[in-house]
Amino acid sequence: MTNISTRDAFGKTITELGRENTAVAVLNADLMSATKTGDFNKNFPDRCFNLGIAEADMVDFAAGLATTGFIPFACTFAVFAAGRAFDQIRQSVCYPHTNVKIVGTHGGITVGEDGATHQAVEDIALMRALPNMTVLVPADAGETEKAVAAAAAYDGPVYLRLGRSPVPVCMPDTYEFKIGRAMRLRQGKDIAILATGIMVSMALQAAEKLEAEGKSVSVYDFHTIKPIDKDAIREAAQCGRILTAEEHSIVGGFGSSVDEVICQSNLPEPVKVYNMGINDTFGSTGSADVLLQAYGLTVDKMIAHALTL
Repeated sequence: MTNISTRDAFGKTITELGRENTAVAVLNADLMSATKTGDFNKNFPDRCFNLGIAEADMVDFAAGLATTGFIPFACTFAVFAAGRAFDQIRQSVCYPHTNVKIVGTHGGITVGEDGATHQAVEDIALMRALPNMTVLVPADAGETEKAVAAAAAYDGPVYLRLGRSPVPVCMPDTYEFKIGRAMRLRQGKDIAILATGIMVSMALQAAEKLEAEGKSVSVYDFHTIKPIDKDAIREAAQCGRILTAEEHSIVGGFGSSVDEVICQSNLPEPVKVYNMGINDTFGSTGSADVLLQAYGLTVDKMIAHALTL
C-alpha cells in the first residue's frame, strides 16, 4: 500500500491548479517548505506571497486578494491557522463571506517530534464553530487532490486540514467528490464506523478484521465535517451502533458533529455511539507511530471499541 502525506499531495495539486486557473494565489507565513508550496512559487512567483511569521496579516491579505477576484490559499500549520489567526478568519473571512481558503497543514498528533505546541487537536472544533465556514479533512493523497479542486471551485470560506506524515492511499481512484456528501466505502449491518482524515484507512482495516470475527461493518469516509452529511449519519444509525474516529479532540470535533445529528434526528430506535479520538488532552513529543499508539488511535483500539458497542 502506497503512503503519501496529504500535504505533499496538496503541493502537487495546487501547482497544477495554478497552471489551469490564473486566479489561484498562494500565501505563506514563512513555512513554504513545510506547506509544500515551493513548486507553486517557482512556477508562479507573481501569485505567491510570503507574509513572514505573521499569520493574522496573511489572512487579512488573503481577504483583500479575494475581493479583487483572486482565489487565495493561505497556508500555514493548522495550530497557527486556527489559533493565531482565528480573529482575522472570523472578522475578515467568515463574517463577510470572502472567498478565502485556509490550508492548515500538520494537523493532529502525527506532526510528531515538533511536540504539543505544534500539534493542532482543536482546529476542527474552532473552524466548524464559525458561521459560513466549510471544513474539509481528506483521507489520503487522492482525496486531497479532489478536495483542493472542490475548495477552489467553491465560492466562500474553506478550511482544509492536512497532515505531515505519509498515510496509506485508501480511497477509490474514481468517485465524485462533493462537499457535504460522505462516501460509504463498505456496507454492513452490525456496526458503522464513521471516520475522517487518517482514521479512514484504519477503519477499513478494522472492518476487515471484524468481519473475520463475524461482524458485518459499514465504513464511511467523512471528508467534509461542515456541512456534515446528515443523511449518511442517519443511514449509518440504522444498524444501531456507531463508532466515530478522528485524529482530533473528542470535544467539539467530528464525533461531536455526529452526536449532534443523532440527538436531533428523532430516530425510531436508540443508537449506541462511541467517539474515538484524543480525550481532552494536548499532544506530546514522539514519532507519529509512537504517538498514535500512546493516544489509542490504532486499528486494534478501533476494533476493541467497536466490540464494546
